[in-house]
Amino acid sequence: MGGVGRDRAMSTMQQRQADVLVVGGGLAGIVTALECLRAGLRVIVVDRDTPERFGGLALWAFGGMALVGTPLQARKKIPDSPERALADWMRFGELDPRDEYPMQWARHYVERSRPDVHDWLLAHGLRFLPAVNWVERGRFGEGNSLPRYHVVWGSSRELTRGMIAALRAADGGRLTLLHRHRVVALDTQAGRVAGARAIDENSGAEIRLQAPVVVLACGGINGSHEQVRRHWPAGEPLPAQMLNGAHPFADGSVHELAAALGARITHAGDMWNYAAGFPHPQPHFPGHGLSAIPCKSALWLDHRGRRIGPEPLVTGFDTHWLCQRVAAQEKPWTWHLLNWRIAIKEFAISGAEHNVRIRDKQLLRFLAETAFGNTRLIRQMQREVPQFLVDDTLAGLATKMNALAGSNDVDAAVLQATADAFDANFAGGGALENDDQIRRIRHARRWGPDRLRTCKPAPLQGKGAGPFIAIQVQLITRKSLGGLRTDLQSRVLDGNDAPIDGLYGVGEAAGFGGGGACGKRSLEGTFLPGCILTAQAAARSISGKETIA
Repeated sequence: MGGVGRDRAMSTMQQRQADVLVVGGGLAGIVTALECLRAGLRVIVVDRDTPERFGGLALWAFGGMALVGTPLQARKKIPDSPERALADWMRFGELDPRDEYPMQWARHYVERSRPDVHDWLLAHGLRFLPAVNWVERGRFGEGNSLPRYHVVWGSSRELTRGMIAALRAADGGRLTLLHRHRVVALDTQAGRVAGARAIDENSGAEIRLQAPVVVLACGGINGSHEQVRRHWPAGEPLPAQMLNGAHPFADGSVHELAAALGARITHAGDMWNYAAGFPHPQPHFPGHGLSAIPCKSALWLDHRGRRIGPEPLVTGFDTHWLCQRVAAQEKPWTWHLLNWRIAIKEFAISGAEHNVRIRDKQLLRFLAETAFGNTRLIRQMQREVPQFLVDDTLAGLATKMNALAGSNDVDAAVLQATADAFDANFAGGGALENDDQIRRIRHARRWGPDRLRTCKPAPLQGKGAGPFIAIQVQLITRKSLGGLRTDLQSRVLDGNDAPIDGLYGVGEAAGFGGGGACGKRSLEGTFLPGCILTAQAAARSISGKETIA
């Protein structure tokens, strides 16, 4: 189109104006919009998804948060501090102290997660379960040196709905929500950002969104397998198949629009994936997977039914390492071998969808399932998930494993020998135990919340423990740990680390701050707080005001 024709098209294009344009309707975008509205600004939020899915993946997340120095930790006599948390963070994430902006954000997180996340959420009516979980301890104690994982009562769905309710309460006629709109260009004027152009994906019409400030809250890049494969760390094994635990809309397209304006994308190869996914029985999009929280007491096997070793794979210590081990296997799937006794006590799925007792705040039923076993979930998996196999014998289980995989890889004799070798540890009442998985389980059970959800070590083929269960799992993509480089005001930086006038990045789009605040590993539960902290910083910078509870 020639210049005159394009000018005419732009003049007839539908236009909207605001003080702030937020691109993305996840938690980070919602909190940014909320705080800007409270500061008296006019806000447009443009989101690719439907009104029912406003809130993004936070609607479906579990709601765990790594928080430092909380009253709940104090009641449990957990001696946490920002200094201790930062030491754990740097060591486990392998954060480079010279990496200025990620370091600034890591320090900000550990210093401000208590007042700006924990206390801020309490002021909004949110509550936490009265237990602090101990996750990502590190294989050799180099992770969380003490428990920090707090769980929102009502799950992340309650958190997200609470923030949406606060957003609507703060509206005052100054909020415009545009659902099913895709940003296709960032506009500039006189050397600064001036808004964006978007496509209404219902009508196909283009709309011009004018604002002197644009906040990118568009999520990461891990919803696109093409992007994941492009940025996969050099030298690390890449599995032939992966499931998607992010969302196809988190495809990096808005990152590329920012890069065209000079923005820096850093640490794109650092990812927070999970090692034990299986296809969602009612997928929300192609390739949609669920992430199982692997049972500590299950044996993790290769495609032939042999135990992966020599160091056994056990969850709760180093998720990044688990993913590397799984990715290095000969086939893109592995197996969890367990029994009914283990499954009803330990099996869980990440997210709000399959944690209905917490999500719906059914306290008595939650306590009952914790005490007596979650038979309901296991029966549901048995009915709905083809990868969840149950049989009274190991030989029968081997037959089902081969039928599912479409191969004869699993020899029933090998599967039997694998179980026998593990059970031999319990001969003579356990006096001959010499297995690292058992040692890790006993260590985990010393902490009360883990004891509630982890079986006492026992033979896999113990009397009354059956039937046997095999779960076929594979690597599932999840979070981007890298992203747009930002300063402590959430301003997007260019190649010279100078702010791009009018452009901000929050949440996963900014690698949860600085373009990679977590480093190579997360202490787990750093993502929801990272969304809140980066959003608050952006709103403070834009409005010149403190956030308001």
